[in-house]
Amino acid sequence: MNTYLKQFREKLLKQLSVDLNCNSSDFLSAENVITTSALNDGRRSYSPGAPFLEMATLGPNTVITADPCLHDFLHEFVKDKEGHRLFELDSLIMLNRELEKYGYQMAPTHHMFLPCEDVKPVQRCAVKWLYDDEINTFYGDSRFPNAIAFPEPCPVRPDRIVVIAVDGETIMGMAGCSEDAPHWQQIGIDVLPAYRSKGIGSYLVSLLKNKIIEMGDIPFYGTAAANIHSQNIALRSGFSPAWVETEAVKLDDER
Repeated sequence: MNTYLKQFREKLLKQLSVDLNCNSSDFLSAENVITTSALNDGRRSYSPGAPFLEMATLGPNTVITADPCLHDFLHEFVKDKEGHRLFELDSLIMLNRELEKYGYQMAPTHHMFLPCEDVKPVQRCAVKWLYDDEINTFYGDSRFPNAIAFPEPCPVRPDRIVVIAVDGETIMGMAGCSEDAPHWQQIGIDVLPAYRSKGIGSYLVSLLKNKIIEMGDIPFYGTAAANIHSQNIALRSGFSPAWVETEAVKLDDER
């Protein structure tokens, strides 16, 4: 593992231990780990209240934090299984069936990325930077559902920075970051259809990633398992796959 990625991975272990109410070393164990969910200070939160179930893997094993009512099932569920196989469809179907008994279902699985190299992007267009309250004018704009919270600000995960690609007065795309936990900035990107496949997405994401690091914070990037285009933007912007996570949500809710 390169030194650049290693420094972010060490911080990731600390953050995930807060999120999943476990020890950092639990993610390096050969065995799967089950903990009781808790609303720890500084955790990332994508659903209200304490998690009914969340799970994450960095490769060697899987850590699951869950309500105690699920623990007996989970100990059998993980027995003699490699951690990454708990994210395969047959395992998720089995887990989903159990969750439905309690009015929950599995949310989509997300592939998460951390910086692995210092990319100095070649300038492709003019850009405009916005910070905090300067972003307010764009809430409710259906062109940018990934770059910023949509349709309105999210107090739990406030948007901090936006970088916009412009051609004169025309907006071509936008990358933004939300502070999902203290000093953890998740990047999202939207490029308007007429300007796609021109390198604008990776240019904006690279700029924003570098800005976040300069500020002393940690940039990270998440995308769906089948969103190859988004994953390629992450790779071209100097990110590397770091972990996979998912959670349970109430049947009537969406993540």
